[in-house]
Amino acid sequence: MAAIIFTPKIPTTNHIRFPFSQTNFCPRRFGPRCYAQNPHQPHLQTRQQKERSFSLKECAISVALAVGLITGVPALDWSANANAATSPALPDLSVLISGPPIKDPGALLRYALPINNKAIREVQKPLEDITDSLKVAGVKALDSVERNVRQASRTLKQGKTLIISGLAESKKDHGVELLDKLEVGMDELQRIVEDRNRDAVAPKQKELLQYIGGVEEDMVDGFPYEVPEEYRSMPLLKGRATVEMKVKVKDNPNLDECVFRIVLDGYNAPVTAGNFVDLVERHFYDGMEIQRADGFVVQTGDPEGPAEGFIDPSTEKTRTVPLEIMVEGENAPVYGATLEDIGLYKAQTKLPFNAFGTMAMARDEFDNNSGSSQVFWLLKESELTPSNANILDGRYAVFGYVTENEDFLADLKVGDVIESIQVVAGLDNLANPSYKIAG
Repeated sequence: MAAIIFTPKIPTTNHIRFPFSQTNFCPRRFGPRCYAQNPHQPHLQTRQQKERSFSLKECAISVALAVGLITGVPALDWSANANAATSPALPDLSVLISGPPIKDPGALLRYALPINNKAIREVQKPLEDITDSLKVAGVKALDSVERNVRQASRTLKQGKTLIISGLAESKKDHGVELLDKLEVGMDELQRIVEDRNRDAVAPKQKELLQYIGGVEEDMVDGFPYEVPEEYRSMPLLKGRATVEMKVKVKDNPNLDECVFRIVLDGYNAPVTAGNFVDLVERHFYDGMEIQRADGFVVQTGDPEGPAEGFIDPSTEKTRTVPLEIMVEGENAPVYGATLEDIGLYKAQTKLPFNAFGTMAMARDEFDNNSGSSQVFWLLKESELTPSNANILDGRYAVFGYVTENEDFLADLKVGDVIESIQVVAGLDNLANPSYKIAG
C-alpha cells in the first residue's frame, strides 16, 4: 500500500489538506492546442514531495481518520479539531476492490447516457477493447485488434435494425447517417489492421467511438425526468454541453498555454452543470487564477473578497446548488444528501470519479447544499481512492470530464490564469439562463 501523506495547506483561502500520495501521475502528452515555449526542453520534473511510510495497522487507522477529515473533499473549510470518532464508516472493502473500472472519459460519458439499447452497446464494447489490445507490444497487438474489429462489424450487421429502432424519431436521420459512417469506418479500420499499420489504429478507433457516442445520444428523446420543484427555476442543463477552457501557464519553459475540452453532463447533474454553464456565460471564470494545485486536485472558482461563491446580483446573496448525485439504476438524481447519508454504501454513481480530469463541485465540509462556483478536477487515482469505489464517489457532485488534454492538468499550478472558458456546443440545452436576465 502506498504511503499516506498529509500535504501542506496551499497559500489560498478556504481549502483543506488531502491525505493521499501525490505520486504516479499519468504520463504527459502534448495534444492539440497545448503550446510549448521550447518544445526541445525535457519534460517538467515532478514537484518535490515528502513521503511517510506506515505499517498496515497505521495505514488502516489513517484511512479512517482521512474519512473524518475529508467528509467533503475538497471542502471550502477545514477544521483541525475534526473528530475521527464521529466520522462516517468506510464503505465495505468488497466495494473498494471491485473492478476493473472504466477510466476513459469518453467511455464513461457513453455509458452515462439514459438509454437502454443492448445492440449498440455490443458494438461499442469490442471497439473500446482495442485500447487493451494495443497494450501488447509491437505488431502482435494487431491480431487482437483484428478480432475486436471483426466482432464489432459482425455485431453491427446483426443488430443494425434494433439500433435504428432505438433512435429518437426526431433524430433518426442523423443517427442513420452516423451508422453508415460507422460501417465505412470499420471497413477502413479492418484495412489498417491488414496493412499492419499499428500507428493508425488508435486515431481510427477514436473516430469510430465518436460515431458510436453520437448514435447513442440520438437515442435520447428529450429530457428523461422532472427536476424537483424547488430547483426548477434555477439554470438547468437539460442535456450535454461542451466547453473549452484556455489556461495561460506561468513560469513553465515547457508549456505556455493549453486548451482543455470538457464535456458537461446535464442528464445526470442538470442543476450542477446548469449552474456552471450559466457562470461561464457570465464570464465569471475569465481571468481567474488556479487557486489550488497540490497533485491531487486542481481547483478554482473562489472569487476575490470575503464571498466563497458567486454572488447573484439580483439577490445580492451567494447562489448555491444542492448536492446532486445520480445513482446507477435510478431514474433521477439524489438531492441534498450523500449516498452514505441515505445508507447506499455500495451504490455505484452514474458519473464516478474514475477518470483523470473528473470535474466536480466543491462545497463546505458540513453543508451538502453549499456548492456555488468552486470546482475541482481530480488528477489521479490512488490506492486509497480506487476508481468507481472511492471516498469521493457519492459525496461530491461530478458533472463532467475533461476529454482533451486532460494530462496537462497535472502541469497547472497556483497562479496560472484561466484566460477564458467558452461554451462551444450545447448552449441551447441550458434552461432558465440567468445570465440573459442579468445581461
